[in-house]
Amino acid sequence: MSEVPEGLFYTKEHEWLKVDGDEVIIGITDHAQNALTDIVYIELPEVGETCDDMGEFAIVESVKSASPIFAPLGGEITAVNDALDDTPELMNEDPYGEGWIVKMKLNDPAAVSGLMSPGDYKSEIGE
Repeated sequence: MSEVPEGLFYTKEHEWLKVDGDEVIIGITDHAQNALTDIVYIELPEVGETCDDMGEFAIVESVKSASPIFAPLGGEITAVNDALDDTPELMNEDPYGEGWIVKMKLNDPAAVSGLMSPGDYKSEIGE
C-alpha cells in the first residue's frame, strides 16, 4: 500500500503539492516512485522558468522508463532540488521529504483547492 500523507494535494498524474507560505513544493508520489522502480536520473528545470497548468517541467528516468513530470498548476519555478542531480534515488527513498523536485510561486494560489485530497488520491490509485 502506498504512503499518501495528509496535508498535501495530489494529481491524477501522481504528483503531490504542499503549500508552503506563498510557494508550493512539488514532487512525485510514493505510488509513482514504486511504479518507476529505481530512479537513476532527473532532468531538472531552471529557476525562473514558468509552467502552465499541467505543463511538463521535468523528466524522470528509471531503469524501466522515462516519465514526464507535470506542474499541477501554472506558475514560476523559484527553487530546484539540486541534490537530485547527484542522488536522484532520493525520490525513491523519501518522495515526500528530501526527494522533492521544485518549489513554485503559483499564478493562482486559490487553484490548489481544485486538486485531489489524500482520500481522493487513494481512491484514484485503488487503495
